[in-house]
Amino acid sequence: MKYANTQSIPTALEELCDPSRMALIVYDMQVGIRNQIKNGDEITAACVQARNAARKAGMRVVFTRHLSNPKPWMGVAQYRTGMAWQHTDDPSRIKPVFLRDSPAAAIVPELAPTVDELVIEKLSMSAFEGTPLEFALRDCGILAFAIVGIALEIGIEPTVRHAGDLGFIPVVLTDACGYGNREAADRTLATLRFVGEPVLTDVAAFSSSLDHSSTPKS
Repeated sequence: MKYANTQSIPTALEELCDPSRMALIVYDMQVGIRNQIKNGDEITAACVQARNAARKAGMRVVFTRHLSNPKPWMGVAQYRTGMAWQHTDDPSRIKPVFLRDSPAAAIVPELAPTVDELVIEKLSMSAFEGTPLEFALRDCGILAFAIVGIALEIGIEPTVRHAGDLGFIPVVLTDACGYGNREAADRTLATLRFVGEPVLTDVAAFSSSLDHSSTPKS
């Protein structure tokens, strides 16, 4: 821990992994998204490991869920995104994939939230844009969060970058973050390392740090 102008500045992972000041964000682990990546089962297992470690430590867990608006409520941005993702230049062919009650929009059963865990629904890639996530974190005195889920190069990067602008400390568990494009994911990790604000680590180190933070000091 470093100190400046009455501020305590955590620098080590163990200092960040305080369950009273840190949360775990499980980003868009939905059926229709997991099915789009090659190692979806592997990423799910890693997310489960991180989720279990957080629950054991008494850390707050929040899930994000990406939704599509029904067609009468699709605007320019949603049509443009749909055209890019569904590889068509004809907006009339766009299908809203992640409607609220559709099977594709459901969180994978292995990661089903409990009644004590928060689910944030969103239309944007950043989990902070247009959602109550920032309010919820600040209201609970959260300084940092660990993040896992899919996809690293699509939604996790803008969430992490946005978090830094809001004054949160993001911790990316890289082995629990899936991606659709390896080159794009590598660029994301290189950018986050260059920016320097996010902490990049893995599930094992996160779990070990949580165990250490909950061990009574002699």
